[in-house]
Amino acid sequence: MTWSEMQPLLEQAGQETLIMVGWSTLIAVVGGLPLGILLVLTDKGGLLQNTVVNKVIGQVVNIGRSLPFIILMVALMTFTRWVTGTTIGSEAAIVPLAIGGIPFFARLVETAVREVDGGLVEAVQAMGGNTWTVVRKVLVPEALPSLIASTTTTIIALIGYSAMAGTVGGGGLGDLAVRYGYNRFESGLMWVTVAILAVAISLIQFAGDATARALHRRGGRSGAAPRLRLLKTEEPATADVSKVA
Repeated sequence: MTWSEMQPLLEQAGQETLIMVGWSTLIAVVGGLPLGILLVLTDKGGLLQNTVVNKVIGQVVNIGRSLPFIILMVALMTFTRWVTGTTIGSEAAIVPLAIGGIPFFARLVETAVREVDGGLVEAVQAMGGNTWTVVRKVLVPEALPSLIASTTTTIIALIGYSAMAGTVGGGGLGDLAVRYGYNRFESGLMWVTVAILAVAISLIQFAGDATARALHRRGGRSGAAPRLRLLKTEEPATADVSKVA
């Protein structure tokens, strides 16, 4: 197969992979971020300590992470058909990709948030900040470099999942590699697909690491830091000895 024949196939498959990974990453971040934070808040000693809720969320996340993606795809076929009207194609693949990505990202968020200095949380609480204020002003901003790194890891994992989705008609580069590279013995196209995936993953990793380092140098904050200096108490006024007779 010549390059002129490969190019339109690669462009279409690349667009399908981009759509699958882009939407599934967005859904995974939106769904996994609050889950990960809630795992920390409801844990022992957390601001919303609740053992029952923590155990339930933890078990749901563990089950979601323990299922191999190919099995998850098969198990969710009925739900996927209900949501998208089909079980094949890139649109259908977004459903299991997103559902598989949510618990994966949630655990990474939990780890990142636990690394935040507890002294900052206590300081904001001492200033009268409620739980939402602590999350918005301390936990998320301080954990932002780690959250960026977690998002990068999730994107790379979802690219791998999307390649597996291609083996069952999910579309994208994985589907292209299987249909042409394996079934039709077009080894050249298969190796080009592998090279494209390798380059894409390397660029994503580089961009994620660079962003995380830049935020880390800024103290992990994307906005203004909490004004912790307000916690300083005024020194007691000294008595005027001259007025004491």
